[in-house]
Amino acid sequence: MHWSKTYHRTGVVILTCCIIIGLTSLLGRLAYLMIVQSDYYNELSEELHTRERKIKAARGTIYDANGTVIATNKTVCTISVIYNQIKDPEKVIEVLCSELELEEEQVRKKVEKYTAREIIKTNVEKSIGDKIREYDLAGVKVDEDYKRYYPYDSLASKVLGFTGSDNQGIIGLEVYYEDYLKGLDGRILTLTDAAGIEVDDAAEDRIEPIAGNDLYISLDVNIQKYAEQVAKKVMEEKQAKQVSILLMNPQNGEILAMVNVPEFNLNEPFVLTNIETTDGLTDKEKQDLLNKMWRNSIINDTYEPGSIFKVITGAAALEEGVVSVDDTFSCPGFYVVEDRKIRCAKVTGHGVETFVEGTMNSCNPVFIQVGLRLGVDRFYSYFQQFQLLKKTGVDLPGEATTIMHKPENMGEVELATVSFGQSFQVTPLRLLTTISAIVNGGTMVTPHFGVEVRSADGETIKKLDYEEGETILSEEISETMRQILEKVVSEGGGKKAYIEGYSIGGKTATSEKLPRGNGKYISAFMGFAPADNPEIIGIMTIDEPVGIYYGGTIAAPVMGDLFANIFPYLGIEKTNTVDENATLQ
Repeated sequence: MHWSKTYHRTGVVILTCCIIIGLTSLLGRLAYLMIVQSDYYNELSEELHTRERKIKAARGTIYDANGTVIATNKTVCTISVIYNQIKDPEKVIEVLCSELELEEEQVRKKVEKYTAREIIKTNVEKSIGDKIREYDLAGVKVDEDYKRYYPYDSLASKVLGFTGSDNQGIIGLEVYYEDYLKGLDGRILTLTDAAGIEVDDAAEDRIEPIAGNDLYISLDVNIQKYAEQVAKKVMEEKQAKQVSILLMNPQNGEILAMVNVPEFNLNEPFVLTNIETTDGLTDKEKQDLLNKMWRNSIINDTYEPGSIFKVITGAAALEEGVVSVDDTFSCPGFYVVEDRKIRCAKVTGHGVETFVEGTMNSCNPVFIQVGLRLGVDRFYSYFQQFQLLKKTGVDLPGEATTIMHKPENMGEVELATVSFGQSFQVTPLRLLTTISAIVNGGTMVTPHFGVEVRSADGETIKKLDYEEGETILSEEISETMRQILEKVVSEGGGKKAYIEGYSIGGKTATSEKLPRGNGKYISAFMGFAPADNPEIIGIMTIDEPVGIYYGGTIAAPVMGDLFANIFPYLGIEKTNTVDENATLQ
């Protein structure tokens, strides 16, 4: 009996302890949930009782050098449905199919899907969005946001780039300056009950979006327009694969125009041009064609520059002192290097000629001999000094780098071909940037479009400054090269680019595409003016022209016509007198 009472008391004690422990644990858990986890459960509660819809921020506007709008926004709508709020699903399906021109199966699948929110269609014209809103359909939301709009459609398409459905930059300046142009999206918060139905008389909570900053660039719409017209005309007349034109200020690197014909419509960037149908194409094949259509060959692609590169060979040789303007050479129409007979464009030869005359005649044997005088090591060091192995730093994505022999793999044959612009590849932008330094007094510049960033209300956020580059050439040799290249246009192979009353320097090129002997060429001309103090420099390339393909015959006159039309616009005045006493140093 005594044992039984003891056992009973022990059981009561144990039970009491268990209850105390249980209550303590429960209270501790409750305290943990109420204090430590309060934020978490508050968030869950808010998620349960609110519906959030994003409001796109207005993307910053892009302005050209004259303040002309070249990329802006237009108001569009996003149409969505909330399952728990729909009262007449069949009516909703009928209206959305009709107004949005969508298939019933596609709309029904989203309307009947048990989710917090389903987007039916984005980038809907505002007029259509307003019409849908007038139906006053329960569960259908019409939210206004923004879509990128380009007033000039295809103008400078491969420079400006475009945005995706999320309003984020994809290529070109749109992606390079994304951090400045993008805004901060806003939100619409709607109060609902546990079933997800909107609470009557509960006002929507709006967090307003913040607009992106505006970008001001150096590209001039008027010059770009005219350059594109010129390029299109040449492309049609010569049945060329592609025509490119780059115009910039050689003193500071500001790019005035960058043309890549054919361009594409920025307002319909996913519509392939120059193709009748996409039927039968796989998604990958279509994407490959789109990537090709969007490609900016001036910065993304390299090519053999041909005789324009003789400007660089000549500058290096004069700077190094291995040649002078009065040095004479003999051209029998070829030059033998090791076991290779390398021909001149003039098969009968130029005979005896000075270095200046050899440049005017674009004589390969002259430049082969000049290159051999430099030698591999010194020539390669000038490649580095002239920054030909570096990217220019242009404010566009995807810049390609020069493809060049390693010095240990360069023999005399490779050296000879490099000296007149073959057996290596460079982008047109890299080539023109280096030549800009050669003719501007010897200072390297950074080619660029960006000038200034301003807020939506006009306040300056950032001036986009570009540090003055290194000195790569003496002023004396720069002046000499300008004088030589002026003679190329006034008296030599570039004379079809000559304009009465103007002093223009330049160089022609005709480079054969690989593999050799395929009959495909790139015709080109590089020119600058005024020759004594350049304010503009440009390069034109014509890819695979049909018929006559010599750069001096088909590219030089086109660039001359382009210059003749834009010189007055830029305020470049005629120089009616030529200093006959000027001598080459």
